[in-house]
Amino acid sequence: MPLPLPRFHDDARVGQLYLERVAEVSQEAHRYAAEHRVRPAREDSFRIAAFGIDAQVAFCTPGASLFVPGAVEDTQRTLRWLYTHLDRLTGLVFSLDTHRAFQIFHPGWWRDAEGRPPAPMTVITANDVREGRWRATRHPEESLAYCEGLEASGRYVLTIWPYHALLGGQSHALVPAMYEASLFHALVRDTPTHFELKGEHPLTENYSVMAPEVTEVKGQRVGEFNARLMEHLLSFDRVYVFGQASSHCVLSTLRDLQQSLERTDKSKLGNIYILEDAMSPVPAPPLDPLPAALDFPRVAKDALAGFKAAGMHVVRTTDPIP
Repeated sequence: MPLPLPRFHDDARVGQLYLERVAEVSQEAHRYAAEHRVRPAREDSFRIAAFGIDAQVAFCTPGASLFVPGAVEDTQRTLRWLYTHLDRLTGLVFSLDTHRAFQIFHPGWWRDAEGRPPAPMTVITANDVREGRWRATRHPEESLAYCEGLEASGRYVLTIWPYHALLGGQSHALVPAMYEASLFHALVRDTPTHFELKGEHPLTENYSVMAPEVTEVKGQRVGEFNARLMEHLLSFDRVYVFGQASSHCVLSTLRDLQQSLERTDKSKLGNIYILEDAMSPVPAPPLDPLPAALDFPRVAKDALAGFKAAGMHVVRTTDPIP
């Protein structure tokens, strides 16, 4: 039987910025655990993880520089799902996109022939760099090599994003309502939340939580597969995935999970459950013609179909947990 929502939760506040209510949440957690006789997570015989990808202010709060349309409603559905299944969810895992001002995908890294930085959503190809349309303000040889490596992967071309998820800024934090849920779960189930930072290296992008898009630039190692996180996720019998955005960080993370499991144990692909109504795609940039790789809603839709065909489950937050 689904559990009730805690007294402090308010759907209307999910899209708002506010100071997390630690005292109120902790008091309610003590009352809630006793009233509903919720067992500690360590007693779970069947272990379920909820894996939240970049559920941060930067992507989920209106007015943030990379707000994903639909993210507020996604978060509302996610929170209702988390609270009503609290007694079934053994552990929460959250990634935190973590950036600084000067990174290869931010405007400060590039200048055009007139010395102007690129506007957000500008696409920079390796050919653009070779022909001088865009010049890196630092590490020019490595920057060209990165663009070449990214394009060779067949995943993305370099897109310039607005400054976002800057370490130390408000946009880096979990959405306040989501942070309250993580604290509430930790106290009710007597287990810590697992946080995973990603994306700090200036010479590569980290859409995926599991690995950067390019791991080596001109002989310099700029990242590697996160084997430690993979081991943690595989310690659960089932992993539910949600977050932002379905066309980028969620997609890339799921792709890395798929490829890793196909190499090691295909049977475990069935342990991955994708909450399709708890994520949204980045809107396509206003380009005509629109390259297929930049039609982000279509990319996300096709990827979900591919993950399902590979053996993962695509479900909704309203579906019961079997």
